Amino acid sequence: MPVYVVGHKSPDTDSVCAAIAYAYLKKQLGMDAVPARQGDLNPETAFVLDKFGFEAPEVVTDGAGKQVILVDHSDKSQSLDNIDQAEIVEVVDHHKIGDITTPNPIFFLAAPVGCTCTVIKVLYDYYGVEIPKNIAGIMLCAILSDTVIFKSATKTDKDVEVAKALAEIAGVEDMEALGMDMFKAKSDVAGKPPRDLIFRDFKDFDMSGKKVGIGQIEVVDLSLLDDVKDALYEEMKKVKEEGGRHSIFLMLTDIMKEGTELLCVTDEPAVVEKAFGKKLEGKSVWLDGVMSRKKQVVPPLQKAFAEI
Repeated sequence: MPVYVVGHKSPDTDSVCAAIAYAYLKKQLGMDAVPARQGDLNPETAFVLDKFGFEAPEVVTDGAGKQVILVDHSDKSQSLDNIDQAEIVEVVDHHKIGDITTPNPIFFLAAPVGCTCTVIKVLYDYYGVEIPKNIAGIMLCAILSDTVIFKSATKTDKDVEVAKALAEIAGVEDMEALGMDMFKAKSDVAGKPPRDLIFRDFKDFDMSGKKVGIGQIEVVDLSLLDDVKDALYEEMKKVKEEGGRHSIFLMLTDIMKEGTELLCVTDEPAVVEKAFGKKLEGKSVWLDGVMSRKKQVVPPLQKAFAEI
């Protein structure tokens, strides 16, 4: 029986590359592991897989009756449908501990680093398994993506150390140039439907009993979103109502200016000021230096929701 290694819904580069890299490691250790994804590839991830010669992993969305290893998440809302009917074998992650539970003890490793592939590199080293050149390449790209080429607050010294080691294995001489090529691919928003952009990198969270959706669009220049910003806002309203959400937040992140315009559709606008110390200016608020959903947006919002 295969064990599916799968990341979160609305898969990003780390989620997909971690699934491929960890499935390969588990295969070398004797497990029938198969990488999987829960949705379409975003343009950046498609660029990365093509560059290093990988096909997209198969799509798996239902956990019922399957054995699974979860990478890059441990929240039910981000996991497979019917995850309660799956046998969760392992979890490897770099986020806060979510609400996934298991009836039996399992291998669970979550480290406070910038990327799941950083954790997976540590496991390759631990088991003494050599990393193939192409897998080192996609793992490096995952780190560059998740840490925004080491500009994000999530970046740790371990991420930098691991990225340098992977670059050497992969034969990448200029990590920043590779990262910029990735973000240029990620910045491809022209002609894309607003809903597709919202769900390109989107996660739901339970914040004090309220369902809160947070998406992120990263671009090399925020002006690329000028023509679609109003349409994004209108579509956010629909997404909020359809999903029974209390709030929808969309991070429009400019990786060159190193900041985020946060579009907000919420039943309680005061939560934004409580979380970030700034009032909404119409539909949004500018958050200078904010680039990480995991470290700079989710924690203050969770605290604010707990206090309102």
